[in-house]
Amino acid sequence: MEAVVLPLHPLNEERFLVIIDRGNSLPLFTTTVQAGFPSPATDYSAEPIDLNTYASNHPASTFLVKVEGDSMIGAHIMPGDLAIVNRDIRASSGMVVLAFVEGGYTIKRLEVRKEAAYLVSENEKYSPIKIDSPEGGMIWGVVVGIHRKF
Repeated sequence: MEAVVLPLHPLNEERFLVIIDRGNSLPLFTTTVQAGFPSPATDYSAEPIDLNTYASNHPASTFLVKVEGDSMIGAHIMPGDLAIVNRDIRASSGMVVLAFVEGGYTIKRLEVRKEAAYLVSENEKYSPIKIDSPEGGMIWGVVVGIHRKF
């Protein structure tokens, strides 16, 4: 069992998060499933899928955060979802990111303009957050997926 330790707060290294890779995997059926008109399925399954590697090519630098709030509902990121965040990917304009700003974490779309970078919500109720200095905010990782329970 492999454990990964990540700082929980970028400015306070005493608080940390331990992620344990339990190697959990689920079986994958060999046929695809139609989301529209039903198709017959087979009873055969292929090799199990390890959800750690399915969610990311870099499982050692990938972690989950629970989403609260409605600022990203336009991007189909809902309260209660688990955002899959990868710290190895370099963020660029247009990507959804996990950022540390104003003393807390937030998930927003990164928009880079000439004068500054902005963290933009996907809900018109919220204004963009301007990041024009390293002290104003820090990109903590790129959101590479969402897990949602139905």
